[in-house]
Amino acid sequence: MDKIQTRVARFTLRTGTADDAAQVIAYMKKLGEYQKMLDKITATEADIHRLLSEQRGEVLFGEYDGETVGFIYFYQNSSAFTGQTGLYIDGFYIDQPFQSQGLGKIMLAYLSKLALERGCQRLEWGCLDWNTPAIHFYQQMGANSVDEMTIYRLGPQQLEQSAAQF
Repeated sequence: MDKIQTRVARFTLRTGTADDAAQVIAYMKKLGEYQKMLDKITATEADIHRLLSEQRGEVLFGEYDGETVGFIYFYQNSSAFTGQTGLYIDGFYIDQPFQSQGLGKIMLAYLSKLALERGCQRLEWGCLDWNTPAIHFYQQMGANSVDEMTIYRLGPQQLEQSAAQF
């Protein structure tokens, strides 16, 4: 577990481990509640522990005076369309009392630096259309939205049905 000092003296970043699975779930539930999608958070502590243990995902925590106040869950991906690698943020949340203090910007700046160190050419994430505070924040960071694409998903049941056709 690495601690990284930031430009805000009382704010540090900490890379998480599989032992932080319960904290990842707690933050995903906070994010789900904010996004009005709490019922969509079905991951268990065991699921997250497995993902982190197998290095299929990574987590970064923001700590203010030693107290965790935010997190980013991410993983590395690649694109045959562009021939590029990137980091994809699957969960990003800063506790309400600590929002609008520049802490999220610090966390994204660190993740941008990490992406570059790994040879990645992009950092991506999704944002709900109604989340105007987040959209404004991302635009201020210089992020562009990919409006010409809709994401489709086969869930577990649909995967089974599709696989049965093979």
